[in-house]
Amino acid sequence: MIKHYRINYKHSFLYLVIILFFTLITGYNILLTSEDDSSQLQSNKMLVHYIDVGQGDCILIQVNNKNLLIDSGPKSDKKKFLNYLNSLNLKKLDYVIATHPHEDHIGNMANVINSYKITDFYAPKIQSNTKTFENMVDALKSKKLKINVIKRGTNTINLGNNTRVTIFSPTKNDYENLNNYSPVMKIEYGKTSFLFTGDAQNDIEKELLSNNDDISADILKIGHHGSSTSTSENFLKKVNPSIGVISVGEGNVYNHPNDDILERLKKNKITIYRTDTNGTIILSSNGKLITKK
Repeated sequence: MIKHYRINYKHSFLYLVIILFFTLITGYNILLTSEDDSSQLQSNKMLVHYIDVGQGDCILIQVNNKNLLIDSGPKSDKKKFLNYLNSLNLKKLDYVIATHPHEDHIGNMANVINSYKITDFYAPKIQSNTKTFENMVDALKSKKLKINVIKRGTNTINLGNNTRVTIFSPTKNDYENLNNYSPVMKIEYGKTSFLFTGDAQNDIEKELLSNNDDISADILKIGHHGSSTSTSENFLKKVNPSIGVISVGEGNVYNHPNDDILERLKKNKITIYRTDTNGTIILSSNGKLITKK
């Protein structure tokens, strides 16, 4: 009996070791699967960063391991802007768009060009004799990057699976106001959509309405920092967003955003986020729903 007991004990011990071994292996596999699933979930999202750069514009779109930067804000917020980009550990910028040659939109563009590997650079066909613009062009030359002209119908911005990029403007080669060179563009991810407007004003909004373009979007970047020059009633109704994001500096001398524009947004039951009060705003889309991070 004692001998029989000892044999069972040895077998039981071996059995326990085998179970423990497979448990550890199985648990390890579960951990790996969990990490893989987490990564997969993250890769199935689009993040849109409306970066707080004071009185200026800067937006970063991240989707399918691709990065699209729209504008770079003014020099006055250079340190805050570059620190934010650095915090994201970006390896490259697949696309960079300079919407128009105003300092509050391209103030830090030379720094961006010098600091990051850029695949394609876009800007409207307009030049400026300002030092900021010249610095941007010099930085592009030093990196042997050409300017791809962005205009209505440009279809070379590819953000990968489940995305669509539509450029509605500029439609002309010549505008009296530099703001109107700003490309109005829509980025769709799954069933969700974001409309970006730069500083495009009422004249451009009327153009898009007369063209009967499908400018409807869930999220609208409010034009020209919430100035009265943009976001007309008819344009707003056509876009019909649920959220409006205003990139604006605290206590700015232009009194942006305009009170009438804010009232118009509220009247249309649009949730308002502002960089002067909310700081950097990050919206996340899984292709069906948009959430604020």
